[in-house]
Amino acid sequence: MTGVHDMGGRFGDGPVVPEPQGIPAYTEDWHAKALALTVAAGALGKWNIDISRHARERLAPKDYARFSYYEKWIAALADLMVKRGVVTSEEMTSGVPVTTADAATAITANKMAAALVRGAPASRDSNVAPGFAVGQAVRTLRPAANRLVDGGHTRLPNYADGARGTILIHHGAHVLSDSNAHDLGDAPEPLYAVAFPASELWADPEHPGDEVILDLWQSYLEPA
Repeated sequence: MTGVHDMGGRFGDGPVVPEPQGIPAYTEDWHAKALALTVAAGALGKWNIDISRHARERLAPKDYARFSYYEKWIAALADLMVKRGVVTSEEMTSGVPVTTADAATAITANKMAAALVRGAPASRDSNVAPGFAVGQAVRTLRPAANRLVDGGHTRLPNYADGARGTILIHHGAHVLSDSNAHDLGDAPEPLYAVAFPASELWADPEHPGDEVILDLWQSYLEPA
C-alpha cells in the first residue's frame, strides 16, 4: 500500500506548473533556517538521510497534505529529535532546553555552505555482483514496497511498479535506502539508471514518446 507522500503521476491533482526562472531559492526567511537546522541536526549522527526522508513520509496524512515543503522538513525533524533522544517532548513544547547536544559534532553557520556542497557520498564496495547490463530490458517488482520492513521506506515509486524499462547506466554499488532507513545497515547493492517510456507508466500519456529516468536498486528489478 502506497503512502501519502507517493504522489508522482497520480491522476486528478492538476497539472504540474513550473516555477518561473529567477525565483529565489527561499521565498521566506525561515525556509533557509529550516534547511540549516535539518543539516545541523543531522551532523549529530543520530540518524541518516534515509531515516530523515522516512520521517517525512510518516507524517500524518492530513498534515502532509496541508504542510508546505519546509513545514514537512521541520515537522519531521521535530519528530526525529524527540524519538532519537536529542530533546524531550517537554523541551520541544516549552522551547526551554534541558538536555545539551554534543558541541563537537555541531555545524556552525560558517561551515554550513561547505557541508551542503560536500554532502555525504552513498557509493560503497559491495559483494553483490551486477545482475544487469546497459541496454538490457528490465521490469520493476510489483507492488512497490520495502521487502525488508513491512510498510517501510522504498525509493521505487508506486507509479513505476511492474513497468518495463531499459538500463541506461550502471552507477556502481550504493547504500540501499530500504535498509538504511531502518537502522539495518548500508546493505550496498548495484544501482542503475532505468529509462521508462511514458506509455509504459500511464494509460493515456500526453506525450507518449517522453521518458522518465529513475535510479533504482538491483533488488527492485527483474529481467523483462
